[in-house]
Amino acid sequence: MVDDSEWDGEVDASSSSSSTEERHLPEAILELDHVYEALGHPRRRYLCYTLLEDTEWSLTDLAAKIAAWETDTPEHAVTELQRERVYVSLYHAHVPKLVDENVIAFDDATETITAARNAKQVLTALRGMGASLDSNQETHARGDMDDEEQ
Repeated sequence: MVDDSEWDGEVDASSSSSSTEERHLPEAILELDHVYEALGHPRRRYLCYTLLEDTEWSLTDLAAKIAAWETDTPEHAVTELQRERVYVSLYHAHVPKLVDENVIAFDDATETITAARNAKQVLTALRGMGASLDSNQETHARGDMDDEEQ
């Protein structure tokens, strides 16, 4: 059984030369808690769905797409206020969370989002749990992906 202290990412000072050193898992393994954290909010799930569709997004385009999904309207019908609310939420909350989880990389200068090291595992989990997601979210995401494949 694993000691709870191992789950917070810190190593006991007696077992390491540095008490601030983080425990690193092999790159091929992402703890399930991190996957759930990455997918724990609908906007982060929408963002991850977009990575299934395309590997690079501007934050502005992503905000418009997510606002359209959330309001069940075409992207061209999204108001500036709707897009701005999603943009602010992504910029201040959801993008930093996914960067911290190493699911996405964010270039501050160009405000561009790309997949990072843990994206593959999170996206695989997202595909696998599709049936348990919000039905509107699943319909939008799958519909957009199906349109791209045709």
